[in-house]
Amino acid sequence: MYTIILAGGFGTRLFPLSRSSYPKQFIPLFGEISLFQKAVLRAARFSKPDEIFVVTNETHKFLVEDQLNQINIPCNVLEEPCGKNTLPAITYASLKIYERNKEAVILVLSSDQLLDETEAYTKAINAAEKLTEKYIVTFGIVPTTPHTGYGYIMPGDDLKGGYKVSAFVEKPDKHTAEKYLKEGYLWNAGIFCFSADLFLEECRKYAPEVFSAFSHDVLKAYEQTPKISIDYGLLEKTPNVAVVPLSTEWNDLGSFEALYSVSDKDNEGNVVNGEYVTPDGKNNIIVSDKLISTIGISDMAIIDTADVLMICPKNQTQNIGEITELLRQKNDERVITHTTVHRPWGTYTTLLRSETFLIKKLVVAPHKRISLQYHNHRSEHWVVVGGLAEVTNGEKIFQVKTGESTFVPAGTIHRLANPEDVPLEVIEVQNGDILTEEDIVRCDDDFQRK
Repeated sequence: MYTIILAGGFGTRLFPLSRSSYPKQFIPLFGEISLFQKAVLRAARFSKPDEIFVVTNETHKFLVEDQLNQINIPCNVLEEPCGKNTLPAITYASLKIYERNKEAVILVLSSDQLLDETEAYTKAINAAEKLTEKYIVTFGIVPTTPHTGYGYIMPGDDLKGGYKVSAFVEKPDKHTAEKYLKEGYLWNAGIFCFSADLFLEECRKYAPEVFSAFSHDVLKAYEQTPKISIDYGLLEKTPNVAVVPLSTEWNDLGSFEALYSVSDKDNEGNVVNGEYVTPDGKNNIIVSDKLISTIGISDMAIIDTADVLMICPKNQTQNIGEITELLRQKNDERVITHTTVHRPWGTYTTLLRSETFLIKKLVVAPHKRISLQYHNHRSEHWVVVGGLAEVTNGEKIFQVKTGESTFVPAGTIHRLANPEDVPLEVIEVQNGDILTEEDIVRCDDDFQRK
């Protein structure tokens, strides 16, 4: 079995933990493993690493590769030129798999869901595989509550292991959701299984504008294909779609209230990631690197990061999109990036900023290096605080040890490299009138960035 993992989302529903450049699928919300890594490990139960295809974007490509290296599962990574929703992404990957194996059975997973891998999960995948000769199979979570935040699937005729789909329905109101729960409707999980040849044939029939776009190279394909989900573009049109019930713990973690519901709680019902002191606080979700103390505060979400503090009633966290939209309207970079930014060579963290200077901490991964570059509007002073740096500064190449420093004037071609097996840590002090990433002119780059 082949597996497609969709990992191209820019969602910020868990802002300020998630940002556009570091969305929730890459955040280690539970221990040291991210939701994306959990999805890859789940895929590895049915597929070999070379049978797993991750679909992502330019922004997250190196983050994907870094997280794959951390769990030592070297999958295929497909980069979309731009996001066009799920049907083009699945079509793109399915065509790549079809080129390898025209009889391939494909499982499609989302990278940002929490799913309990019980025996019921394995049985559901096996049941779906048996139906793929005639049907595109979707999975329906057996509901536990009349949830109004999910779409629903109405099962139809019995297919031995699954059901024909009678209807897909939108997110209901509370009364309708209660009715659906009694009538055996299922939550639409956004997980699919199909044979490559059947999927592509159904796509040709019912989504011809998507199918025909991919007769071109990937850049032109994404220019021509419409932006459309697999549900609207295909599943609601084809009669050959089935649903397999999946009775397991599942959550799309669409809000901090949802994150609270699946997290371990203390004796007062609080979910705490960090340090929290209170004489009376109950049923709060607290995330912070610093001590949080409250009096008279319950049923709240307090999410504290280095640059943003978010406080709201826990049952209002699904409205965080209103905050991110306000920030987007102001062109505020904090909706896009954290103070720590991931790069293919490592990370940088903004420590202090003013109009004329900027102080960062750079961490260069072992045997990696930044691009060969220069700046027109700023100089840089590098102080090595951990490890050994190999520095290109103009025409000179030399080493800088821990405790030593070097100065790079504006306009000078330079590069920072880590020749060692341990991370290189450098404090960078920038001085100038433009202190943004736009003042980087790359002359050479190991990662083929522009």
